[in-house]
Amino acid sequence: MKTPARSLACLLAVVAAPLFGADAPAAAPTASGPYKLLKEIAVASDSTAWDYLTVDSESHRLYIANGTKVIVIDTATDAVVGEVADTPGVHGFAVAPKLGRGFASNGRGNNVSVVDLKTLKTLSKVETGANPDWIMLEPSQNEIYTCNGTSKDLSVFAADTGKAVATIALGGRPETAMADVSLGRIYVNLEDTNEVAVIDIKTHTVAARWPIAPHAGATGMAIDLAHKRLFLGAAGGNTMPMLDYTTGKVVASVPTGTGVDATAFDPGTQLVFSSGGTAGNVTVAHEDAPDKLTVVQTLTTTRGAKTMALDPVTHKIYLAAVNYVAPAAGAPARGGRGGRGAAVPGSFHVLVYGYDAAAKK
Repeated sequence: MKTPARSLACLLAVVAAPLFGADAPAAAPTASGPYKLLKEIAVASDSTAWDYLTVDSESHRLYIANGTKVIVIDTATDAVVGEVADTPGVHGFAVAPKLGRGFASNGRGNNVSVVDLKTLKTLSKVETGANPDWIMLEPSQNEIYTCNGTSKDLSVFAADTGKAVATIALGGRPETAMADVSLGRIYVNLEDTNEVAVIDIKTHTVAARWPIAPHAGATGMAIDLAHKRLFLGAAGGNTMPMLDYTTGKVVASVPTGTGVDATAFDPGTQLVFSSGGTAGNVTVAHEDAPDKLTVVQTLTTTRGAKTMALDPVTHKIYLAAVNYVAPAAGAPARGGRGGRGAAVPGSFHVLVYGYDAAAKK
């Protein structure tokens, strides 16, 4: 996933994505809707770089990749309770609750830190491909997968022992992955080839490749296991396509804000979220049917708040952000910042948004 130092300029530009053969209508910004800001959590950090946020609902923990460490927040009290150190260029954090282990993908280290979730101490490091980004636990085989952006492959290792299991060449830059254990498949969006690669969990091979055209530049991904749907944040045209992963076909889409990055789906509310860092908003859509999405809210956040996590138990969403110095009049836009100035040191914080069922319509 894109960090502040990685430019959005690499994404492909496309025309507005069609919906059922016609152009998707522009989303009208709506301040009202089911989500509202609850609070901001200040985080004392010397880094203004961040990437993925991960919620562990059972343990009431929020993990935030923050430069060279992982910040840990108690979501019951909204307080910072610790950090995982020595994670250079960390992108993401995955948890294996039954093992009491966490796994941090260290982009600059080309490895994964294996962490004791109770002490937050690093137990070991496992080598991966180049620049491991998204990281996930595949529970049926008890294996850890990393999406390696530079080497364009997946590294797979045993969660309990750290033993390497496979390296899966993809031929494209993997951004995010989701698993459906019932089908024995993992779905990986390839940002630069505009495809979804389908991985066979048992054989660790690519079983299929599905183009997402006319959408492009897929970043975040979320999954609806009940209806067999994938939701992709397509930054190339600022859209969110919905893909039927039994057929590989795009069946619907909605427009989103600019600077699309993270995507989340809440099975309890049938709401899907796409965070736009450049626009400074979250597009909230409802899955009305397996072939229909409707935008119900354009939630204003803040510019630069592009990564996001959902707690499916409380229905809260969390976004990381920093404050920016206002650029001088006439100053050229800084690459990858959408015209924002430099980040203010010590301004790292988390925005917490809550769900109001009564305001859904």
